Amino acid sequence: MRAAADLVAQGTQNIRMSDIAEQAGVSLATAYRHFSSTEEALVEYRFNAGMELYAFSVKSDAEGLELIRIVSAHWVGLVLEHGRAMVSSRSHEGYLKRLRSGTRYVSVAADAMAEPIRRAAAALGIPDPGDEGMFLWNILFDPREIFDMIETLGMTAEQVSDRLVATFCAALLGWSGCRPEVVSERLAKIAGPREPSPESQ
Repeated sequence: MRAAADLVAQGTQNIRMSDIAEQAGVSLATAYRHFSSTEEALVEYRFNAGMELYAFSVKSDAEGLELIRIVSAHWVGLVLEHGRAMVSSRSHEGYLKRLRSGTRYVSVAADAMAEPIRRAAAALGIPDPGDEGMFLWNILFDPREIFDMIETLGMTAEQVSDRLVATFCAALLGWSGCRPEVVSERLAKIAGPREPSPESQ
C-alpha cells in the first residue's frame, strides 16, 4: 500500500503492479498475493486512513459543533499526511449509491463522521440528516478539493478546515429546507470571527 501511495505522490502515471513491486522491493508474485490490482492497493490505503479518522472521532469527548470542527480538521491533516494517494479516481457510481452498497473505504469515513454530523445538526436546530449529511460533507471535504484550496488559493490547513466546516453547516441548513434568512440567522449565532482570505492579506 505504501509503495503504491509513494508512486502516486511522485506523480507516476499509469502505475502497474510491477511498479509497486519494484518500489516495495518485493517480487511481482508477492505483490499479487496482497493485492489484485493497483486500484485495490490504493483503496486499501484510503480505507486505513478512514480507520484513523474513525479512531480519532470515537475517542473525542467534544460536544456540539466543536466535534465536527476537530474531526474535520483531523481529516484535512490526514489528507495532507497521506498525500495524493488520497485522491480517488472518479467512480461511475455516485457517492450515496456507493455508501448504501457498503463500499468499504466510503463506509468507514461515514461511520467516523456520523456522530459529528448528528451533533452539528442538533446544534443547528435541525433533524439528523443521516447519510445525506455525509453526502454533503463528502462533497466539501474531497481530498482533491482540499489540495486545490491549499495549492491554488494559498490557504493553510486550518483555514481550509474552518471554511469548509462553516460551508457545511450552511449546506446542512439549506438541505433541511430552511429559508435563506433562517440560515443566515442561525449561522450568525454560531459563527466566530472570520479570518481574512489569503487574497486579501
